[in-house]
Amino acid sequence: MEEKRIMHYCSSDKILLVGEGDFSFSLSLARAFGSAVNMVATSLDSRESLVLKYGSASSNLSELEVLGCTIFHNVDVKNMCQHHYLKNNRFDPIIFNFPHAGFILREIDEMQIRLHRGLVSGFLKSAKEMVYYGGEIHISHKTSHPYSKWDIKGLAKNEELVFIEEVDFQQSYYPGYSNKRGSGFQCDQSFPIGNSSTFKFATW
Repeated sequence: MEEKRIMHYCSSDKILLVGEGDFSFSLSLARAFGSAVNMVATSLDSRESLVLKYGSASSNLSELEVLGCTIFHNVDVKNMCQHHYLKNNRFDPIIFNFPHAGFILREIDEMQIRLHRGLVSGFLKSAKEMVYYGGEIHISHKTSHPYSKWDIKGLAKNEELVFIEEVDFQQSYYPGYSNKRGSGFQCDQSFPIGNSSTFKFATW
């Protein structure tokens, strides 16, 4: 089968996507590839919760399944390396777009920032056990204040991951992708991405 690409991702990659909202990012990749047989996509929410929260979730999930995507729900990124299926597989890359610990306090509050950092640290700790040696872990994240205080690079360094590069992230790079707030009465609404980057790390 002809190899196809979209941005940093290739149809021959064994891709793991975590923390998906309405699964529109996964579907954007799958449509670009014409297949999702090499993709595993996961969400923290149950399938029932996703369908209630996001108007497009049901149709996105159905299309992904037709394209051959393996889908799991109720997957916590902080302990995903213990998941019955995921723990027996290795991936490259592992992708987490716009991680968020939930709307507990204001984004500028130090406690809220600590919650976000704890989520990202837990993800990185788990992901490094699941990525192929030399494989990549990608986090897309806002780079303006106060999101810059999460210090994504520093968290990765703490996990002895190697920083590869930081590249510009634009929603338009991924046709059909609709980022979601994820919680609250506006959970199905998009949020302004603004200045954002994809941070790439490896286990070299």
